Amino acid sequence: MSCPAMAQLLSNTLYYKRFFPYYSFNVLGGLDSEGKGCVFTYDAVGSYERVGYSSQGSGSTLIMPFLDNQLKSPSPLLLPAQDAVTPLSETEAVDLVKTVFASATERDIYTV
Repeated sequence: MSCPAMAQLLSNTLYYKRFFPYYSFNVLGGLDSEGKGCVFTYDAVGSYERVGYSSQGSGSTLIMPFLDNQLKSPSPLLLPAQDAVTPLSETEAVDLVKTVFASATERDIYTV
């Protein structure tokens, strides 16, 4: 199953329970049909969006500013529109994730 198809399946599952939601704010990542990385972020009732990067949970308030800084995300209000994410190699991405979680665990006891 492709990642975009899985993203739609998860959205449908969450939306099906919208009146008694699971209250889970998911992040789904994988590869699209072109072999490029893709990340989808969700709200509790299944609304989703493809983004360059995301975080959810108690540590997200610590992680997102760090990711914004490291990935040099421009303001969405800038015209003309610019690419939202700095491309990373696999090694750089893994190192960034390790650093982000290490940073968040120092200040948030719920991030493991």
